[in-house]
Amino acid sequence: MVKYFLKRGYLFLLYAFLYAPIIVLAFYSFNSSRSRGTWDGFSLKWYIQMFQDRQILTSLYYSLVIGIISSVVATIIGTMAAFGINNMKTLPRTTVMNLTYLPVLNPDIVTGISFMLLFIFIRLKLGFITLLLSHITFNIPYVILSVLPRIKQLDKNMYEAALDLGATPAVAFRKVVLPEIMPGVITGLLLAFTLSLDDFVISFFNTGSGVSTLSITIYSMARRGINPKINALSTLMFVSILTLLVIINLMMSRQKNSKEKESKEVL
Repeated sequence: MVKYFLKRGYLFLLYAFLYAPIIVLAFYSFNSSRSRGTWDGFSLKWYIQMFQDRQILTSLYYSLVIGIISSVVATIIGTMAAFGINNMKTLPRTTVMNLTYLPVLNPDIVTGISFMLLFIFIRLKLGFITLLLSHITFNIPYVILSVLPRIKQLDKNMYEAALDLGATPAVAFRKVVLPEIMPGVITGLLLAFTLSLDDFVISFFNTGSGVSTLSITIYSMARRGINPKINALSTLMFVSILTLLVIINLMMSRQKNSKEKESKEVL
């Protein structure tokens, strides 16, 4: 019994430490006062002012466009790369996996400066394109690491059986292989999108004038003092990501239950 309560208490303290700052931030986003130390009443004025701030809306637009495009492209490239890595022999696969881990472990500032120097070297003007290319590139390793475990768990006989039954390679991949690895693909897609929204260092070094992401805008606003509009914006971003995760988990759960029901009916 004591061990049970210790485990529960440890988990409670862990999650409290992680989510307490977010709860406080969300709480003060509804405070009518600019002060973070006093509560002057419930108000939505910071949300209204946030949606009237042209700089924030422009940054939100660039963040969403870059996040969506970079995550989709990185997911497609990373998924194909994961299949290629899985089919390699032991030595080449180990070498490529070490190269894949390197960008993940590499400090962001090194990656950001490296991209910037590369773009300057090839005379590519810093702006939207360079920002998008850098986001796609640093997201690919995370997609590979998310998809590869699912591919390793895949039964190769399923794909070969589909081909023997008359399916084309494209149909066999779409109908047999893709549904089996879809949880890893979705995880990689969400991780890439979240990392793209969250990134500051790489974006800071590889953007040009007129193109600013939310992280850069929030940093610029924070240097002049904590604006309550930042609290409102951060709260909306957290709720949006949480809602997206809940929806995807429900969809995956329904898909899993559907497959289990079909397998029981077959038996």
